Amino acid sequence: MKSASRFRLAVLLAGLTPIVCIAQDNAARESAPLRIVQAIPLPNVVGRIDHFSVDPKRRLVIGSALGNDSVEVVNTFAGKVVHTIKGLDEPQGVLYVGGDINKIFVANAGDGKVRVYDGKTFALAATLDFGANTDNLRYDAGAKRVYVGYGEDTESGIGVIDAATDKRLDDAAKLDAHPESFQLEQTGPNIYVNVADKAKISVIDRKTKKVSAWPLSNLKANFPMALDEADHRLFIGTRKPARFVAIDTTSGKIVANLPSAGDMDDLYYDSGRKRIYVLGGEGFISVFQQTDPDHYESMAKIPTTTGARTGVWYEKRDRLYLAVPGRANQGAELWVYEAQD
Repeated sequence: MKSASRFRLAVLLAGLTPIVCIAQDNAARESAPLRIVQAIPLPNVVGRIDHFSVDPKRRLVIGSALGNDSVEVVNTFAGKVVHTIKGLDEPQGVLYVGGDINKIFVANAGDGKVRVYDGKTFALAATLDFGANTDNLRYDAGAKRVYVGYGEDTESGIGVIDAATDKRLDDAAKLDAHPESFQLEQTGPNIYVNVADKAKISVIDRKTKKVSAWPLSNLKANFPMALDEADHRLFIGTRKPARFVAIDTTSGKIVANLPSAGDMDDLYYDSGRKRIYVLGGEGFISVFQQTDPDHYESMAKIPTTTGARTGVWYEKRDRLYLAVPGRANQGAELWVYEAQD
């Protein structure tokens, strides 16, 4: 590691390791639930950084540099950017699909297109037009289908792409407003969709295409989402007010509603530790512990920096990657946190 990188990491370790413990019975914890271990520079990346994906076989983290109109491919073993895909139009969602598919799907807000790239050569393979504001992407491995949220107002929906042929299929459903984060059941038919403009969660049955809704009383701007399918729990973050919310997917009932990091755009469920990480752009990561499916406690607030609100949880390596936009006298970086028991 170069001396400048060692210096930055030392500063981060010194300044970010302390936490603010929320739950009184956790006040005596000897270590933080997340420990920063590395800062990877993102050269030439400016502006907003959006969502990420992971190629576990090659240990790559792949991120949408929206403000840069590029996708950055980071080798986590080498600790550096190894490729940049240029010529995009405000990329928001990115999805790597491995195995015999081996492709990168990129959703672009600017022109409403999903661009598909070869996972090995990064050459453009296909372009699919969804009209406007393509955003989050998810993969159904069993059906080999990619799902994409797209559109504005009543011209919105969850689109479907055949991952093998790169052909657009019939939509999973039409929606009455733009879909933010959404999650697919792997053992069931449902898709859960955050519809932030309507302060609700839309529930789509993939088999029947029937759409139902769970209104969010007194909660607005619901953007990030994660799913604990085994326990039938859906986790969302709301910005108005800043809350972490857990929902019973069998009933749509809210079972937990706790203060959280604000301006969040990603949250992740650590299934092994039964923890939720909420990435808040106001300058910290909220960590919640699931004691059972109906009970959660605030565990820690990990200081970060203003504007860092997206990233990816890489469960096989126990790593949380946080996208840090460029700030005064410091370029954009990818901060790497190790989860601790």
